[in-house]
Amino acid sequence: MMGAPESAARSLVPPLVLAQFIASYAATNMNVAISTIAAEIGTTVAGMQTTITLFTLTMASLMIPGSKLTDIWGRRTCFMLGLVIYGVGAALAAVSQGIGLMIFGYSVLEGVGSALMIPPIYILITVAFSDTRTRAKYFGAVSGAAGLGAAAGPLIGGVITTGISWRASFALQVLVVLSIIVLARRITDRPGHVSTPQFDLLGAVLSAAALFFIVLGVLQSTKYGWLASRTDFRIGDTVVIPTGGPSPVWIFVAIGAFILLWFFRHVRSRERRGKEPLIPLRMFGSRTANLGLSTQAIQWLTMQGSFFVISVFLQQVRHFNAVQTGLMLTPATIGILLSSALAERLAKRREQRTLVRSGFILTVAGMALLLALARADSSVFSFVPGLLLIGFGIGVMLTASVNVVQSSFPDSDQGEISGVSRSVSNLGSSLGTALAGSVLVAASHPGGRPFALALSTMLVIALIGLVLAILLPKPPAATAPGRAS
Repeated sequence: MMGAPESAARSLVPPLVLAQFIASYAATNMNVAISTIAAEIGTTVAGMQTTITLFTLTMASLMIPGSKLTDIWGRRTCFMLGLVIYGVGAALAAVSQGIGLMIFGYSVLEGVGSALMIPPIYILITVAFSDTRTRAKYFGAVSGAAGLGAAAGPLIGGVITTGISWRASFALQVLVVLSIIVLARRITDRPGHVSTPQFDLLGAVLSAAALFFIVLGVLQSTKYGWLASRTDFRIGDTVVIPTGGPSPVWIFVAIGAFILLWFFRHVRSRERRGKEPLIPLRMFGSRTANLGLSTQAIQWLTMQGSFFVISVFLQQVRHFNAVQTGLMLTPATIGILLSSALAERLAKRREQRTLVRSGFILTVAGMALLLALARADSSVFSFVPGLLLIGFGIGVMLTASVNVVQSSFPDSDQGEISGVSRSVSNLGSSLGTALAGSVLVAASHPGGRPFALALSTMLVIALIGLVLAILLPKPPAATAPGRAS
């Protein structure tokens, strides 16, 4: 293995895996405690939903600037700083008595902390391991932690909230972060650049604003719908768009798209003047990486969207509580963990693009089984085959797609591509939940089949992902399985 000695590099993995787990856990565990928290701190369910939305927006919009800072401050420094900020945010959320401190602790500080600590996770693994199958092994561990945190978040959060208190859930995050900080003291990092890169402040502001408005628009689709607005869109007491008018979703998305165009024009101008931009345009010149990023977005979209649909179905149709719902998703969690454990062995035997394709095929098969077997009155075991296949398929392709994207660039570009990769994944997650939610609402009319339609929508999107995976080009001989990339 080139790069760091394997014994030293392996010391990276436990803190990185735990950090990815806790960040994914934070994104989903709050959903089961919304009503409880709202009643205790004197706010509304809508207020808590806004808090969760702001966390997602903060994390997604700052991921690219956070990645660039890894090249300026150092990967280990950014990772540790992100952990400290995240831990302080969790501690403030645990003791909050009102919505203001909750937003500052959870939405702002945990969001900023996540944006700083997540990109170094993938960069450190990429630069420590140059062998494709070894990278796959450790990317598998991290991807498994991401999937486990997202899938088990509602269960763990539900158990803690029911058995102790929602404040204990935030206290647990603080304890985990402290443990990660202790473990991370052993992390060593070699510099990625000979000279310290410049920080493109305007580019950072534009990229953050663009992602903020795009993700905000996507998240508003659950409330307003995609086409005609389901309710009045107000700014203050003024009705800007009445019910039945065009959905305000597209206003936010259009603002984000305009700022994104401005961002790319700024990048081009900065490069022409010989200055370093936030993201070089060459990052978007790789067909392999672009297709890999597209499959990543669709993977997170289908995972979060499917889990959302299944969770709502179990709670509204089967009348399961939060703990029962989390337990029902256990087969998917097992599938993710199993595929992650097999990541190195699979990478040794198959090309990464083959694994991405296989993952989509398994996921599509799992969704088809759920549609065929799961009913309002069917046995709980009717959910197991489909959920297991979905989890296994997602675990296989998440690891392989990350490997495809990160391995497409040299060490010097890992800061930039890691930020783009994490932003795309966050966008996919937001779009999955929002799209599934909006389909459920739109189809909830007399005679409609909202859950079947929403899951079918996820299946169609997964098929689109399969087509993109088929288009992934064959890797050069140097990056074939079993050889150094």
